[in-house]
Amino acid sequence: MLAQLNSLLWEILNDHLTVAEASWLQEQGNATPLELMTAFVAAPRFLAKRTIKPTVAQNIELNETLEGFSVEDWGIVRLGRVWLLSCLDSTNKEEYCRHIETLFDTAEMNELVALYSALPLLAYPQQWLFRATDAVRSNMGVVYEAIALRNPYPYHHFSELAWNQLVLKGIFNDKPLHLIYGLEERSNEKLVLTLSDFAHERWAAGRWVAPQVWRLATRFLNETLLADMKLLFESNSEYDQQAAALTCYHSNHEPALELLANYPHLEKVVNTHHITWANLEFSDLNTYVSKP
Repeated sequence: MLAQLNSLLWEILNDHLTVAEASWLQEQGNATPLELMTAFVAAPRFLAKRTIKPTVAQNIELNETLEGFSVEDWGIVRLGRVWLLSCLDSTNKEEYCRHIETLFDTAEMNELVALYSALPLLAYPQQWLFRATDAVRSNMGVVYEAIALRNPYPYHHFSELAWNQLVLKGIFNDKPLHLIYGLEERSNEKLVLTLSDFAHERWAAGRWVAPQVWRLATRFLNETLLADMKLLFESNSEYDQQAAALTCYHSNHEPALELLANYPHLEKVVNTHHITWANLEFSDLNTYVSKP
């Protein structure tokens, strides 16, 4: 898989590079580990600040090769650095891990973004678990986004506690939850109950909760969460109402379906798939201002 990813990332990169940039990058990819590490740091001196725009076919192939991984809207420097890391020889585990750890230990912010973005491609994935969970606690938003958004590493390797911390921080900081890979699959009762408490605190303060939050509650509806659904149905926000309808509909929980039946218009649009969770995927949130 790594060889296929390396080739695909190069194809995407090469569509955006000048002849001089491609020549330099290829030379560094074939260099010694120490030279490759130097190139990782020096990349901004040789690569322009342009944004990557993969083709539809490239995005599909990338997702088929490594589900949940995306380079959409990355800069050339970021992708170039990730590609360089995919060229690093991993045969000798001790040397390989030492090289990666050195880069982590000396990295500035943008280098950290590339390192965390590359985690799904690195050999010995358990070796980087502490680094990955530490990124969730970072005060640098771009570092958190690098590990949390469009990155399948947490889904596959985080413990339930670490996963919950990642999701909660995303919610607290108004990140686009739909970009967290495996969001629904790894939802759990402890996380959902915490989110219910969080919602009540927000409502008491006259603020609102991102509608995607309730997507996590689908499999765990109990009396407390059904009461939350009732509040959402009675909200002045159509997004809250739609979130409640979708949560109840997808729960296949009889009391929830009975509650949904009290709102026939919403029941109809959900049943006919005129409203799906995709309608509530917002990238620009500001839930700390006021309730809509």
